[in-house]
Amino acid sequence: MDAVETGAHEDLTAEFGRSALDFTPWGFWAEAGEEQRERQRRLQGGLAAERGYAFGEACFVSELASVTNEELELGDRTYVAAGAYLSGTVRAGRDCSVNPYAVVRGDVRLGDGVRIGAHSSLLGFNHTMEPDLEVHRQPLQSVGVTVGDDVWVGSHVVVLDGVTVGDKAVLAAGAVVTKDVPAGAVVGGNPARRIRWRVPPPSATAPVGSLAGTARAFGDRAREQARAVLDRCWDPAVGLFADKPDAAATVRAQCDAVEIADLLLAGPPPQLPADQQVERLRSWQDPATGLVGELGPDLAPVPPRPGLFDPAAGYHVLSVGYALDLLGSAFAHPVRVVADASPGDVVAGLERQDWAADAWAAGNWTDILGTAMHWNRRQGVPGAPGAREALLGWLLTRADPRTGLWGAPDDTRGLLRVVNGYYRASRGTFAQFGVPVPYPERVVDTVLEHARDPRWFRPERQNACNVLDVAHPLWLTRGSGHRGDEVVELARGLLGGALGRWVDGEGFGFQAPHPSTAGAAATAPGLQGSEMWLAIVWLLADLAGVADELGYRPRGVHRPEPAEATGRA
Repeated sequence: MDAVETGAHEDLTAEFGRSALDFTPWGFWAEAGEEQRERQRRLQGGLAAERGYAFGEACFVSELASVTNEELELGDRTYVAAGAYLSGTVRAGRDCSVNPYAVVRGDVRLGDGVRIGAHSSLLGFNHTMEPDLEVHRQPLQSVGVTVGDDVWVGSHVVVLDGVTVGDKAVLAAGAVVTKDVPAGAVVGGNPARRIRWRVPPPSATAPVGSLAGTARAFGDRAREQARAVLDRCWDPAVGLFADKPDAAATVRAQCDAVEIADLLLAGPPPQLPADQQVERLRSWQDPATGLVGELGPDLAPVPPRPGLFDPAAGYHVLSVGYALDLLGSAFAHPVRVVADASPGDVVAGLERQDWAADAWAAGNWTDILGTAMHWNRRQGVPGAPGAREALLGWLLTRADPRTGLWGAPDDTRGLLRVVNGYYRASRGTFAQFGVPVPYPERVVDTVLEHARDPRWFRPERQNACNVLDVAHPLWLTRGSGHRGDEVVELARGLLGGALGRWVDGEGFGFQAPHPSTAGAAATAPGLQGSEMWLAIVWLLADLAGVADELGYRPRGVHRPEPAEATGRA
């Protein structure tokens, strides 16, 4: 073989292998030459600039793929291989793969670590099928496909519109998935059915016997173990509570302990005499602002900065104020930053909140403001004339008549921030002052819609904030009777799951435990999780008609009744 022929063979071989990394893109950033890498960077930059696509670090999109999305977001190290076809709105987390000739179309959301095998299709849309119109002329409709974290979609799988796939599930090769797949399940066949479990579900989440009997047994069990739950988080060396045994002492932990003891022991925590707890909480209040700062390294509160409101001190208006109330006392001083606020200051503060982008933060601010007004009124300090009216008036006139809420959903979290913000804003104002909320039926509609979002309400995704922020608005609007059967059904389902999450001698974790989230810090039991879930359980139980079986009723931050309509104002 002469030199000319050898060179020709080498050129042909190089040309033959030039697209190999398009089909095995997991090796692109390690194996590609600098010219190929730079070409990929330019491609992603152009797609971002011209189409608004978003790419994380070390992503790869093959030039041999068809990518025509209206919206596309790819997390770090997520790649799209040759022959893949993407359209519609696709959002993927980190370390996802769309392998050769896979189809991902319509409204599709992928969690982290989702691997989609070759020739599979995730179809987040569908045609209608009216008989008097040819199919190709039928309008499209879309519910969307949602896939959790660490999911393996084998080759030649079809996932149809409206399906939710739980975390750590496996869709076996060739499966046709027409219904939701539980977290940890391995499914296969046409239509797909569960074959076995990759991660077995926790048997404790299924209530045994009647819901009333389960609630009664839970209440007895929690009361019997309340002392152990509190002892676990008490540090006798410093005479303070921490949220969890290995955590530092916090202001909120002292207050959560007071709330838990009031619920389950009908008195103060037995670890410290009530008068000493009262003295300590009152002494932590800053006389200049009326706020309580977080504890510093020396276990003394850090002086809060003036104004409405120091983020480190704001929630303590609620937690310390209600802990003192449960102990038969009150703040030593008015919350002066609120007592001095004029109606104009109140409206300006509300207007400064970013209700559109972060309704939760805005609701948090509003809750603190309303609660501070409540404590000041308790001390005979009503504040500037018209300040409370300005607060309620602004909220009444800004509520969206279509949803009953403040703020708007977004593509990333849906209604989560809006519903969470509604709970906080309405809790500290309408609920606390005993004033009817605007548009109660629309509130019910919106909250029920949010509760169907599997990103937040699949068993392995639930946490105390998200469930509380559904339970309280539905309890607050229950008098409307609107969609009452659906509210009760939802409450019973959430309650049945919650009752099985108590850990003996330790209480509740903030996030619901599940094999797919084993080891997550938020699932470890602590005082905050216990306090919140105990209140949630009561609210859900009352909606479900079995609250009397629990043997307790919240009286603190998460009290159901108006604080100013029960003789305690």
